[in-house]
Amino acid sequence: MKKIALLLGLLLAATDAHAYIGLCCGKCGGNMPMNIPGGGIPETHEFRFKLQPMFMHMSGLRAGTRDVDTASVLGMPVMMGKSTGKFMAAPTSMDMSMLNLAVGYSFSDDFFAGIMAMYVDNRMDMLFNSMMRMSTGAAGYTMKSRGMADTMLMAKYRLYADDPLIPSEEFSLFGGLSMPTGSIDKRNTTHPVAMRQKELLPYGMQLGSGTWDPIIGALYQHSGSPWWWGADVRYTARTGSNKRGYRLGDRGQVDAYLMYQPHYAWVLYGELNGEWQGRLHGEADEARTGASGHAVQGMASSPYMTPLWDPASLGKMQLFTTLGVQWQPVPLQIVDLGVQFPLYQRLNGLQLKDRWRLMLTWYVEMPTSDSVRSLSSTPADAALGF
Repeated sequence: MKKIALLLGLLLAATDAHAYIGLCCGKCGGNMPMNIPGGGIPETHEFRFKLQPMFMHMSGLRAGTRDVDTASVLGMPVMMGKSTGKFMAAPTSMDMSMLNLAVGYSFSDDFFAGIMAMYVDNRMDMLFNSMMRMSTGAAGYTMKSRGMADTMLMAKYRLYADDPLIPSEEFSLFGGLSMPTGSIDKRNTTHPVAMRQKELLPYGMQLGSGTWDPIIGALYQHSGSPWWWGADVRYTARTGSNKRGYRLGDRGQVDAYLMYQPHYAWVLYGELNGEWQGRLHGEADEARTGASGHAVQGMASSPYMTPLWDPASLGKMQLFTTLGVQWQPVPLQIVDLGVQFPLYQRLNGLQLKDRWRLMLTWYVEMPTSDSVRSLSSTPADAALGF
């Protein structure tokens, strides 16, 4: 019996140790959700690779906090020379697939830098008014755009840690720069009317901002085995107008998370995620001339053909909840699966509502010869993961 009791004691002690260390390195404060920039920072002199496919589905129109029936916004945009507030086409749903690839390196115990490239595939289903259905013989069509999105440079600097090796509390600053590698020239090539196929796609279907946008933020992390919690805030400032003469609204994000580690290889977590996006400033050059986006092609004084072109229908405030799980299949690797649902949505003008987001992350840490976890000097512990 004494031997059994001793064995149980050793197992419990080992479980506590595993939970305290976390799936990520001890130096960075351990566990963090992988959908937060700056989450998952390797030990000093180590590389980090993060491959992250994401999927988002939107459907149903909303104005402010009120749901709007799509059929009610369709009709003749102009009657007897006056605007009716109706549209020739309106969105019914949108699916976005995004693949993110991030590479980073920890230069010191306090400083980490990396780069993240993104590839996006957008598909938005549109419903026609009766006139367009008669002239085209179709109930609607699907807008499509895909390609490289904007690329982000990022850095994280740790200002405070209560322990330099395995901190239970730390505070860091986050800085980044969004580079305009995403196209803002995508055309409406899938429209059933040939003349419309040469028009620009609306703002939400373009792949980038067209501007160089700085990002600032801060992160707080705390651990109390086997619980982990923290919060972060980020702000993206849009700088100047892009080559088409408009500027996307600034963006603010706040995340708070709570994580529980029941086993050395598993972590469960929940988050609250707040997002704010400002209104569009200006208007695309082709919208100003009437070449794109208007009911009468070439006539800028005619109403917008769809609310997607209305600058007043951009900008929003939303609150989401995220539930997820992390798994360590082998040392130095993590698989993270998170599902996000909206709790509150206040949308400017007429916009599609968010329904759900799915995020899958494969995270890999690669020690160099200068790392304390170098495989050439200190083999990785299969139980602890480092």
